Amino acid sequence: MEKNEQREILWAPWRMAYIKNADDAKPAPPPEVWPDGDASCFICQAVVDESSERERLVIGRTKTTLALLNRYPYNNGHLLIAPKRHVARLDLLTADEWSEISAELTFWVGEIERKMNAEGFNVGLNLGRVAGAGLPGHLHWHIVPRWNGDSNFMPTIGGTKSIPQSLEAAWELLKRD
Repeated sequence: MEKNEQREILWAPWRMAYIKNADDAKPAPPPEVWPDGDASCFICQAVVDESSERERLVIGRTKTTLALLNRYPYNNGHLLIAPKRHVARLDLLTADEWSEISAELTFWVGEIERKMNAEGFNVGLNLGRVAGAGLPGHLHWHIVPRWNGDSNFMPTIGGTKSIPQSLEAAWELLKRD
């Protein structure tokens, strides 16, 4: 960096939980999960813990699915749709799970469009760690709202992305009544 060049600094202390290695923390007893669930999986933990929906950012549930805000969003309203069952492969989903996932993707796109005036969406999933899955053991679809003129959700090196809405405000806006 040149001597006179200035660098913009974005203070985002909420990202530290994502950066820190969980191994540094004192081990807690494994949380309760569904049969065949994974106690280290944040989706599996949210499935059974209905008492802390707000803290876990859960905005909706169906018989076989869970909808929750992404804790590290690319844009306002970025959420995840997942089967409640801890499953990593598409061919292991039941017909009921497929049907409800499809219905939930459709429902939440409509809700975000209506409540947040989104003009477009990136919808998809990453299958496997090499494909970018941060949680490769539990399938989950991303819904990323987009607006005309927003900066791409994959900022270039040195760029800064500002997300003006807090996760709490997004939870209040989007939670299913």
